[in-house]
Amino acid sequence: MPAIHFISGLPRSGSTLLAALLRQNPRVHAGMSGPVGGLVSSLLHEMSARNEYAVFINDAQRQRILRGVFEQYYGPEFPHEVIFDTNRVWCARMSLLHTLFPQGKVIACVRDMPWIVDSVERLIQRNALSPSSIFNYQTGGTVYSRADGIANGEGLVGYAYNALKEAFFGEHAARLMLVQYETLVAQPQRVLDAVYDFIGEPSFSHDFENIRFDADEFDTRAGTPGLHAIRPRVSADPRMSVLPPDIFRRFENDAFWRNPDVNLRQVRVV
Repeated sequence: MPAIHFISGLPRSGSTLLAALLRQNPRVHAGMSGPVGGLVSSLLHEMSARNEYAVFINDAQRQRILRGVFEQYYGPEFPHEVIFDTNRVWCARMSLLHTLFPQGKVIACVRDMPWIVDSVERLIQRNALSPSSIFNYQTGGTVYSRADGIANGEGLVGYAYNALKEAFFGEHAARLMLVQYETLVAQPQRVLDAVYDFIGEPSFSHDFENIRFDADEFDTRAGTPGLHAIRPRVSADPRMSVLPPDIFRRFENDAFWRNPDVNLRQVRVV
């Protein structure tokens, strides 16, 4: 079985770009968020005590079943030496990943929170004729209700943010590395060298002028065209926020990873 690692972290923070770059390396497979995280969560649920037949399943069997999901999903169609599975849930499953893949590492993409909220709102406004799955295809609401919705504990941003903190401050933080979006678009080779060093792989020279990744069909079905779109060239392009100033200020002090005083477990931040 290939080496299994994970991409997780905050939405709209460069995970698709990171995956698109990593897959330029012929040894590596990486992609957008896929079904494995959901399959694992569903199996954990069905193998719990809520199922009367769970009495016949011991922990060794649970572990084999869950590893089997990865082994069967990443079968002959993926002849790579290194696999990155992407899902927001992995930061909330650090203990499980430690049990299933003791050598596996988690790369969490992060970004200044106001710009994540701005990025989501920009997508919604750009696709005014296409209600988004992010908000259950609802057509009402305002920028304020949408910001509240994605920031709550079960929202697109709030859940991922809380999971990130769980991983950052938890006992398995040594398996975690944070990649800042701002660094990724400004110094992509530095980020990729750090990723390879973290997982123990040789570095690879990437092409930052010709990046390819196609998820148009998925994005259209999700009612959010452009959700996983990336430009063919890595670049940092300043822009004006579409958020009202009070919403922007609400989130601008949330980048806890930039405070070395709280990084008690010495998580690597690039």
